[in-house]
Amino acid sequence: MRHISKFFFSVCLLLLSFLGNAQEKATTKKDSIPPKKERYGLRVGVDLFKLTRSFYETDYRGLELVGDYRLTRRHYLAAEIGNEDKTVNDDQVNFTTKGTYLKAGFDYNSFQNWGNMENIISVGLRYGVSSFSQTLNSYQVYNPNQYLGESPVIISGEKFNGLSAQWIEVVAGMKAEVFNNVFVGFSFRLNRLVTQKRPNNFDNLYIPGFNRTYNGDFGVGFNYTVSYFIPLYKATVKAKKKEESKKKKK
Repeated sequence: MRHISKFFFSVCLLLLSFLGNAQEKATTKKDSIPPKKERYGLRVGVDLFKLTRSFYETDYRGLELVGDYRLTRRHYLAAEIGNEDKTVNDDQVNFTTKGTYLKAGFDYNSFQNWGNMENIISVGLRYGVSSFSQTLNSYQVYNPNQYLGESPVIISGEKFNGLSAQWIEVVAGMKAEVFNNVFVGFSFRLNRLVTQKRPNNFDNLYIPGFNRTYNGDFGVGFNYTVSYFIPLYKATVKAKKKEESKKKKK
């Protein structure tokens, strides 16, 4: 009887030991949170504003391709490349500008995403360069004395090649994921000319990528984009260390 009691007691201790280990493992699995991972990759797209403008505006043809690459959690390398062909018909001058441009810089995402969201509310900076030509189609000499009638329109057709310009661009915009890996966004831009090569006896009244220069060295821009995200790899998000500060009792 004594041996049976010892055997039964030993079995009970063994079962309790197994149950304790199993409960400890289950608790560990339940309490352990898998590390959060975020996607890094390349996003490429097109400016719908310039693309649709080419259909409803007869004097304009333009296309802009956009792209960005996620460098860190907050920082993105960004660039735009495009071309424009625009004819401007003002009161006293009619001219056509044709050329290409490239903008390169970075964006900083200030939006705090939660879950698996990858939306962006950003501010950024670009450096833009443009190479273009101007054609003076016609012009009219301003006549301050209206009693003598208006001056006749002079047909010119003079072309100025080899023109260029460089500028700095401040960008503010946002991108939101509407479908899986498909993003729609827009941005506003404030431009400041750094340098430009002007034609003789004329001026760069419109610069591809910069827009109008009627307000001196400053210009504004806008784009509305649709882009596709190409994931390349995932990176683990490092957990923030909790800093425990003890409040001193007064």
